[in-house]
Amino acid sequence: MPKRVQSPSSINTYKQCPRRYFYQYIIKYPTKANIHTVRGNIVHEALEKFFSVDISTFNDESFKKELSFFMKNLFDACWAGASNRLHKLGIDDERISFYYDESTQMLANWLNHLFDGLENEMKQSDLSLQEAFRKLKPIELEKEFKDKELMVRGFIDVIHKDGDDIILVDYKTSKSSELKDEYLLQLGIYAMLYEKQHGKYPVKVGLWFLKDKPVMLKVTPKLIKDALFEVEQIHFATESERIGDYPKKESGLCRWSTGQCDFYDICTRER
Repeated sequence: MPKRVQSPSSINTYKQCPRRYFYQYIIKYPTKANIHTVRGNIVHEALEKFFSVDISTFNDESFKKELSFFMKNLFDACWAGASNRLHKLGIDDERISFYYDESTQMLANWLNHLFDGLENEMKQSDLSLQEAFRKLKPIELEKEFKDKELMVRGFIDVIHKDGDDIILVDYKTSKSSELKDEYLLQLGIYAMLYEKQHGKYPVKVGLWFLKDKPVMLKVTPKLIKDALFEVEQIHFATESERIGDYPKKESGLCRWSTGQCDFYDICTRER
């Protein structure tokens, strides 16, 4: 049978639990939305739309206030646009308010880093506000890459250009700012996909942990080699469509204090 198109998410799902991969990507049982994915989508949408701002009339004294006001209104519009999705989650208003407030803090943190970058460019490179903004503005946002030979795809949140150097960045709203193995795999796949399309590797890849700070890595042969190995392995491991070839891997990801795996009920029935 032909290879399935894989992604960092599908590979990590298989590594966490082959049976969950079977249910989600082979049987294609539906998955449930949760507050973390919905909130993450809202924050990503606000960050993607932020760079549409017209700063031609902003000045050095007022730009922080103006950009903060723009971001606040933009985020509120994105949050309101997701009201039906938030309501369907069935969680109480207090928890919704908590995630709203936490999200605004993340965006404020991101903005403060942008302000520092703008001021640094204006002082050290003697640029105007508008020139500094154009320099720090990504060259592409929410870019999908897909390779038919590797049969893998990925969505890159941000592509920056610094001189001739390309930098790929992915936003994270997660609690931890640790560079876990699953994140290294994701970044390695992104770098590999970028090279397949453009003929050269990005110089750096990284994650912008919105609760904390950006964490960047140089693209190394090992990062690429490890990612390629995982892509090859997932294709080999998922050739079958028989449930018995996808063993359960029981862990704390099956059930926890506030929820459970989307397939927990059907999985326990099939013991």
